[in-house]
Amino acid sequence: MTTTAAERLIRIGEVARGAGVSVRAVRYYEEQGLLVPRRSASGQRLYRPDTITLVRFIQQMYAAGLTSSRIAELLPCWDSGHTDPAQRAMLRAERERIQAKVDDLRAALDRLDEVIAITDTHP
Repeated sequence: MTTTAAERLIRIGEVARGAGVSVRAVRYYEEQGLLVPRRSASGQRLYRPDTITLVRFIQQMYAAGLTSSRIAELLPCWDSGHTDPAQRAMLRAERERIQAKVDDLRAALDRLDEVIAITDTHP
């Protein structure tokens, strides 16, 4: 593996710490095809520092209910910033699905606030 002085690579533990995930999670993302590390001469996984931001994005998408295959479909959009009509339709559909989930959570939060307000006035 050849790297230039300007190209700093980091190990898996640094990626995990920076993104707030376990090393096992980073390995899982690799197994799912979401991350592609370089390898040192001794076989250690090496990543660009911006992988930390990518891992955070992957975590957010998992938390929003996307599957690893759907996240894999999003990654070209993330990498290039360009999309075709099918990708844009998929992005919009995922956004609508997530917005519906947010709306449901907001409604549940409002109901909890009502219950809290009632119980605050009737101890």
